[in-house]
Amino acid sequence: MRIAVGSDHRGNTIREKVIDYVKQLGHDAVDFGSYAEGPVDYPDIALKVATEVGQGQADRGILICGTGIGMCIAANKVHGVRAAPCHDDLTAEMSRRHNNLNVLCLSADLLGEGIIHRMIDIWLTTPFEGGRHARRVDKITAIEKRLEEECEGKATV
Repeated sequence: MRIAVGSDHRGNTIREKVIDYVKQLGHDAVDFGSYAEGPVDYPDIALKVATEVGQGQADRGILICGTGIGMCIAANKVHGVRAAPCHDDLTAEMSRRHNNLNVLCLSADLLGEGIIHRMIDIWLTTPFEGGRHARRVDKITAIEKRLEEECEGKATV
């Protein structure tokens, strides 16, 4: 898999370790920074990674900021992206099984390296269950499409 990885300044150290770990697992990790030592606006990095995923240039993305929440909010603005902050094994697993999550958002401040590695393992290997969950993900995609059409002035009520 091709995995796009990005962080703000608070996640720089963790991002580098995540990239190394993703490569150890045999995946192609693409680094989108940040490379700055000073403060960085997380929406800029989230947009880069989410766009790669949304356009199909990366299979999945991993974003890291202080809590994972800001990155999640920004990434979910990009068409085709389903992002969530995960904080343990169960949320990482269920985000894939039930939501077909394609962007994993992690906290640099609240999670240790061991749990991050476990969550990445789980997230990369857990399949989407489909079935009733596919119907729900399809409804999310339909909402996204309708809102996009409304913004373009093409939708009918």
